[in-house]
Amino acid sequence: MTKDQTFPSLRGNHGPDMHVLYRTELGRMLCGDVKSWTGKLANAGFGKKVDLIFTSPPFPLVREKEYGNRHGEEFSLWLVDVFANLVPLLSPTGSLVVEMGNAWVRGRPAMSLVPLKTLIQIAESTGLDVCQQFIAHNPSRLPSPTEWVNRKRVRVKDSYTHIWWFANADNAKANNRNVLRPYSAAMRNLLRRQTFNAGKRPSSWSLSESGFLKDNGGSIPSSVITAPHTLNNDDYIAFCKKSNLKIHPARIQREIPEFFIQFCTDPKDIVLDPFAGSNIVGEVAEKAGRRWLAIEIDPEYAIGSLGRFPRAKMEKR
Repeated sequence: MTKDQTFPSLRGNHGPDMHVLYRTELGRMLCGDVKSWTGKLANAGFGKKVDLIFTSPPFPLVREKEYGNRHGEEFSLWLVDVFANLVPLLSPTGSLVVEMGNAWVRGRPAMSLVPLKTLIQIAESTGLDVCQQFIAHNPSRLPSPTEWVNRKRVRVKDSYTHIWWFANADNAKANNRNVLRPYSAAMRNLLRRQTFNAGKRPSSWSLSESGFLKDNGGSIPSSVITAPHTLNNDDYIAFCKKSNLKIHPARIQREIPEFFIQFCTDPKDIVLDPFAGSNIVGEVAEKAGRRWLAIEIDPEYAIGSLGRFPRAKMEKR
């Protein structure tokens, strides 16, 4: 890599609860609280250098879970403040992508508005535009919330999460040619025939004037990402079991960060996940040839993520 493609140095004493755990050819795993690391990264030379902040923060559930979620208004205030402090690390063309799960009012079959309010407050507090909203649909998710879906049968299973893409909308780096999907059989047949029913659609849009029959190498994807979560045995899980480490209970489906890393970044760009967990984002970024930074406050989860990087080198403290 050339000089401008290498990481600024992160060596040195960062504090009693902050250290670089391991490094790979393209990335670094940082242990500690994200708010403590933000200033350190800026001082180390990462200001305006990060091309994509992609993360799935702890969900705003109605009660605490072992992986450290907050809840209610406390959650909103905390998370909004975290992102407001991270935004100065973004490059002028960089993006912030946040996956946010749903929450339910405790003891009632009603959905909480906290997740949506939080996403809106992120836009208002950072000054970033909402470039587009996405939905991540998990068709294999178990029926939940259990009380209202399984027992009383008054709701259907909650199988999606929100994904909001924030950036300076006019300057944001993005290219949907990088995330094209294979053409359907019907579309391939249409491209072969090079003909379709003439005339305008009800919207007055003319297919013949749109270049619709040009083969662009694939179809443009929609804003719904379907990603089953069915993998129960991989290198990460095997490593955690062998090392007697707890397995992170809320791992994101890899198809989701894969999409945005391909869509919003180029090779050698920097991807940051401030709530890394088992570091799926770092693994995906490494395989895509992107540089990455991962921050995880729980040292056991950070150590467990080594299972994704067999060639990682431990850093001296």
